[in-house]
Amino acid sequence: MRPITFGIFDHIERRADEPLSQTYEGRLRMLEAADAAGFHAYHLAEHHATPLSMAPSPGIFLAALCQRTRRLRFGPLVYLLPLYNPIRLATEICMLDNLSGGRLEIGVGRGVSPFELAYFNVPFMESAEIFEEALDLIVSLLRGKRVIHRGRHFEVRGFPMELHPVQVPNPPFWYGVASPDRAAFAASRGMNMVALGPPRAVRASAERFREVWETSRNSDRNLNPHVNTPWIGAGRHVYIAESDGAALEVARPAYRIFHDNIQKLWRDFFTTTIHFTPDVEVACRAGAAIVGSPATVRAEIERLQSESGINYLAPAFAWGGLTHEQSMRSLRLFIDEVMPHFADAAKSASAAAR
Repeated sequence: MRPITFGIFDHIERRADEPLSQTYEGRLRMLEAADAAGFHAYHLAEHHATPLSMAPSPGIFLAALCQRTRRLRFGPLVYLLPLYNPIRLATEICMLDNLSGGRLEIGVGRGVSPFELAYFNVPFMESAEIFEEALDLIVSLLRGKRVIHRGRHFEVRGFPMELHPVQVPNPPFWYGVASPDRAAFAASRGMNMVALGPPRAVRASAERFREVWETSRNSDRNLNPHVNTPWIGAGRHVYIAESDGAALEVARPAYRIFHDNIQKLWRDFFTTTIHFTPDVEVACRAGAAIVGSPATVRAEIERLQSESGINYLAPAFAWGGLTHEQSMRSLRLFIDEVMPHFADAAKSASAAAR
């Protein structure tokens, strides 16, 4: 078995009848437990105008998180770059990296929802071009002292960067991928990747990523020249209980609420996205979710790892209709009965190699 490292992915969805302050505090307590357990990083999505996300300004929540944890790395997955002034975002990135002692990870993207972008008057058909220009400008700001930029969407007239990140030349960049083409883009810029989709689709993206990364690692366009081995990851919704039946009993209604949350904004505009199902058992068969006893979850992660070739997995533990208590119980079972299995396997593999 190849070694695998675990992170956490999160949307911070709205919980019915729970004050938002309570949701934030519960999540921070959950992440304190993750910090103590040795998770690598926490990845927070950015969404707007939807119950899917109660953290539309991820940097604010992450600033609180960095004061409640000591080892856990963290970052957005992703900052929606077309919605930001690059100078403002670059300086906030510097602040977060310094506040945390150099634990920031920078996920970037253009945004998948045309409706979210439209609320900010960003044309969806231009968003990819805006994203790439903003990304190059942000990198220049993080690495430079006085930045001049004249592009189609942004102009910077010799801005003096008085802040710089702890991590040199910049915190590691990440990119979410849904196809081999986007994996190739991430690899061409040296970024870590996290993919969605069934194991075969993740494998196709992972293989394309490795192929391009090997030929691009010494490129001047590499955003992570300090990263020797990139993270090639996947995200999954996870729920664990003492038995498969008990886990499914809780996960079925909880997953329907996640589905409603992720479809809400699309439905407001009389459409839906076909990528999601309200049925958690269908999601499990498709590889989008892992639900069951600790033994079942261990086996499913082993299968995912074997079939996809990933070295990183970022489960979501708090989603849909799950209560804080249910999410914490699931996380604790993962920490106590799933993670040690993979740590022991990695030690055995290392001993055998010696």
